[in-house]
Amino acid sequence: MKNKYDLAVLFILPIVVYLFFASGVNNFGRLSTLTEKIPDISSIDENVELKDKITILGFLGSDLENKKGIAFNLNQKIYKRFYEFNDFQFVMLVPHGSENKVAELKAELGNLADIVKWNFVYGNEEQIKIFFDGLKTDLALDDDLATPYVFIIDKDRNLRGRTNDEDEGTKYGFNATSVAELNNKMEDDVKIILAEYRLALKKNNANREK
Repeated sequence: MKNKYDLAVLFILPIVVYLFFASGVNNFGRLSTLTEKIPDISSIDENVELKDKITILGFLGSDLENKKGIAFNLNQKIYKRFYEFNDFQFVMLVPHGSENKVAELKAELGNLADIVKWNFVYGNEEQIKIFFDGLKTDLALDDDLATPYVFIIDKDRNLRGRTNDEDEGTKYGFNATSVAELNNKMEDDVKIILAEYRLALKKNNANREK
């Protein structure tokens, strides 16, 4: 009997350990709320809502020609993987006057994926700066009103991130110029936020059936 028990432990334990590390330790946690109730973007564009949406928020600025790499990285590594989930969206802020550049970018992105959930919001300099400041991060916009960092916003308009990131400590956003960061960190965190809402939905459905 003891031999059977030992064999079971030797066989099962490595599998359990493998599954744990293959899934990523961070997937067993929960994303921290770093800023509660960020500004409502509908004050800039009434056709776009953050409430009740899981949003990837970015600031592409006016120099879109030099931000295409960021857009393509996000499109290939994050958007294409998750856009079919309900209530998931991308929202990118750009200055007024960028309409033609955005149209070109959307056409190029549209050759790679269905961009139905890419949203572009146009604002003036003051609106974009005020909205960015409302995130209350340790980051800053450049002179073109852009940042390479993108942010995860939950359905209650809270900025979600990490408080114990191994590289940055508190991690407000993800550097979209880095494919490694999108693959190794952002993808995991988007999975976590989506799983959080799927679990909540299952619990609500189970409660209704009781």
